[in-house]
Amino acid sequence: MPRKTTPGFQLKHNLLSVWMLTRPALINIFPTTEAIPAVCPGVFIEYIGAEGKNVTFSYVPINPNIEFYFLLSFAIDYTNTKSPEPTNGNFLVYWDTDNLTPSHISSIKAKYKNVKVGMSLGGDTVNGKNATFAPTSITSWVRNAIYSITKIVKEYNLDAIDIDYEHFNADPDTFAECIRRLLYYLKQNNVVCYTSIAPYADDSVQVHYLALWRKYGHLIDYVNFQFYAYEKGTTIPQLLQYFETQSCNFKGGKILVSFGTNNIGGLSPKNGFFDACTILKRQGKLHGIFIWSADDSMKDHFQYEKLSQDLLASAV
Repeated sequence: MPRKTTPGFQLKHNLLSVWMLTRPALINIFPTTEAIPAVCPGVFIEYIGAEGKNVTFSYVPINPNIEFYFLLSFAIDYTNTKSPEPTNGNFLVYWDTDNLTPSHISSIKAKYKNVKVGMSLGGDTVNGKNATFAPTSITSWVRNAIYSITKIVKEYNLDAIDIDYEHFNADPDTFAECIRRLLYYLKQNNVVCYTSIAPYADDSVQVHYLALWRKYGHLIDYVNFQFYAYEKGTTIPQLLQYFETQSCNFKGGKILVSFGTNNIGGLSPKNGFFDACTILKRQGKLHGIFIWSADDSMKDHFQYEKLSQDLLASAV
């Protein structure tokens, strides 16, 4: 996620009241004549564990009526040293291993049958250095990645893989072929049941993910698009336009909308994010919501996680 470096019951009540009161007027600004397909509750995804803030799964409110994924952040193919170096697909765990253990995963999955847990690969930095995709060769990177990722998946009893590289020392076709072979193997051999990618609107990033999508999009279940990487102060009409643009770029994909709880850019919940989501939901386009991240949400008692899930579970 790029540049990753919100109080009690009354506030939650006030936020929800404002949203519910203003929602109809805002929706009418964007009428649609499209046929509205039947929709199912969307998926909710929460990235967790990247910032070492002692957050664990049980802190996050979970609605049992939607599909819920935690994505552990991150596993990275770099050495865990003061000056990290790339390891050509040999992934190590970099999330908060004290508070996000295999036993924690077993407990949350036993308590909530709708919860799955995956891990995100790559991310922005590792120990202050860019976490760059830097394969020595396609064959060797894929071989190492399959071995190391399968080992982590089995140890932690994971269900999903998310691709979140943001820096590249390889051309788009090499990236596409490496990730294609990895995802194909993991799915074909039932190592994971769910895959996603996490691009954002930067030309040097987007070109790699579009090369992957256009050739091998059938291997990818969700596009966790980082809408919070757009400019701070994004408006409702702008977010809806960005959504349409990325729906065209990742044609046929299930694009998830997103916001950050670390005061990053994009359209914030306070400025109309849920209104935009309601418009998309009425149009049958809201496939899900993801949040970066649980670590940052803890200070505000996960108010937006609850609102996001309530919206996904609600009738249109």
